[in-house]
Amino acid sequence: MSNTDFALAVEDLTVSFDGFKAIDDLTLYVDKDELRVIIGPNGAGKTTLLDLICGRTKASGGSIKFKNEELTGIEEYKRVRKGIGRKFQTPSIYENLSVFKNLEVSFPEGRSVFGALKFSCTDTVKQRVNAVAQEIGLGDALDMEAGLLSHGQKQWLEIGMLLMQEPELLMLDEPIAGMSARERELTADLLKRICIGRSVIVIEHDMDFVAQIAHKVTVMHQGKILAEGSMEEVQSNPKVIDVYLGH
Repeated sequence: MSNTDFALAVEDLTVSFDGFKAIDDLTLYVDKDELRVIIGPNGAGKTTLLDLICGRTKASGGSIKFKNEELTGIEEYKRVRKGIGRKFQTPSIYENLSVFKNLEVSFPEGRSVFGALKFSCTDTVKQRVNAVAQEIGLGDALDMEAGLLSHGQKQWLEIGMLLMQEPELLMLDEPIAGMSARERELTADLLKRICIGRSVIVIEHDMDFVAQIAHKVTVMHQGKILAEGSMEEVQSNPKVIDVYLGH
């Protein structure tokens, strides 16, 4: 497979903070329509890797190609426009707006100041909001104030706000933290649905959840990739057991 066929090709990526290599010569390839889970102990560099891909942190060296286009010199907001969506650990939703409004304001047309001025809630937007609300399991809660949603529903709403932008690469940092067992199940179903037609990268600690959703697992340790493969392969890898599962 040539590198041009990947949704995301990260090669020899390095970032140093005060001489400390948080990401150290890392290479990672993600296929189209793939759900990749990244695991590893705290301080392995997982969140920093997502920061580099979305442009929040600048790389010291190496290459990040999205759909075969180099991203390393491109600002964060432009990467969003190119189809990269990123969800952080804490949900950032508009608590005092309805679920409908949260989704509506996330529609790409409404993103710039000028866009917002001439932005009207057209049928296209309504259809998109309704479709996304169904997908994230909030079809019946469109009129509800977002602040009243359960913790899990807030996480889903934020994923929905990203889906409104139709990203081709979606990155989620610990999406099930603090969720109930039922919410975790529903989130697993949601993630399996949304990786049809796009690539999804998830950072997660919960191994049962990882086993349910991952097409492929990448194990990071000290800014490098320690192992990669199916959940079974990774779990039986002696290096991984030593570093991660043994602790």
